[in-house]
Amino acid sequence: QPPAFGFLFDIDGVLVRGSQVIPAARDAFRALSDGDGQLRVPVVFLTNAGNCLRKAKAEELSHALGLQVSPEQVILSHSPLRLFSEFHHKCVLVAGQGPVEENARNLGFKHVVTIEALRKAFPLLDMVDQSRRPKELPPPTTDFPTIEGVILFGEPVRWETSLQLIIDVLLSNGNPGAELEDIPYPHLPVLACNMDLLWMAEAKMPSRFGHGTFLLCLENIYKKVTGHELKYEALIGKPSPVTYRYAEYLIKQQAEKQGWKSPIRRLYAIGDNPMSDIYGANLYNSYLKSAQQNQVQAGVKRSPLAASAETEDEPEQKEDCNISMESCESILVCTGVYRHNAEAPGNPEECVTETVFHGHRDFCFDPNLVEASYVVQDVNDAVQLAFKKENWS
Repeated sequence: QPPAFGFLFDIDGVLVRGSQVIPAARDAFRALSDGDGQLRVPVVFLTNAGNCLRKAKAEELSHALGLQVSPEQVILSHSPLRLFSEFHHKCVLVAGQGPVEENARNLGFKHVVTIEALRKAFPLLDMVDQSRRPKELPPPTTDFPTIEGVILFGEPVRWETSLQLIIDVLLSNGNPGAELEDIPYPHLPVLACNMDLLWMAEAKMPSRFGHGTFLLCLENIYKKVTGHELKYEALIGKPSPVTYRYAEYLIKQQAEKQGWKSPIRRLYAIGDNPMSDIYGANLYNSYLKSAQQNQVQAGVKRSPLAASAETEDEPEQKEDCNISMESCESILVCTGVYRHNAEAPGNPEECVTETVFHGHRDFCFDPNLVEASYVVQDVNDAVQLAFKKENWS
């Protein structure tokens, strides 16, 4: 029987921890694959990582899991930026690490300025690291383009430099070489990817700082300096609904390519972070339920959420004409950010209850949204649970 369900897998803390593969991940994908190593169920890898190329992440997963993963199965935190075509022809400052300029251009942005290029053009702006201060007064920079927006791909390496220059761009309305007059507000558009405060690596300490921590610093510095709240044009990546809508699109696309005639009705989102993976899946599940109710009440099959982002071979943005997806159930594993109670190692349901909201300030804290549909020990248990619910073997 063709599958009527698909999987959304988080990566860090679910399939790997840093560079180490979690053993249960290979067991899970053996169960998901047939004798030829082909997946029997549509799968998308949904990560808030964004400091790499989609192709590179697919190759990394292929090696880790022992099967062929295509770039079309991978959603990085910035992937839905393809939707925001109104910014693609503006001059944007991009911050993060890894191939941020190449990622921006691949997503459709035509005029890209990096933090490093801005620092070189205006070396007097970067004053924290004394070893990098210019020894002589540099000549004034001319013909530098006016910046019209800021794209935050992920946490940078030199936080002090990125924080300083981003604030300078916002305070100067995109002209950091000019003298500061009145502080503009509203400020230039800011689009941010990946709101994770913490993530799980090999360290024994619970979690490492994520891009959400950098955003927290930026927001508080901006408010302290200006007295105004930093506003975002968009927040992208988990738990943003547009990211899950994109994942749904890719799941359906895989099913079509495989020739599976049965429509995909249910998604199982497996993650280790209640504030991004579980919150996002539950939020999207609420959207699906609301959209179905609206569809029935209106008598018209139409989605209020635009179709997801596209890559070069994906369709243009359009409104979906039929809400066929029924649910997006969240499954929490205890191999990453969320850890089970050491006193009850045999009972994952005894995981420590979240009492502090680690989500982004622009997402309200609803205790129901961070409560997983199911809690299991690891990703293999999660796959087996979904198989059982679907009566699938």
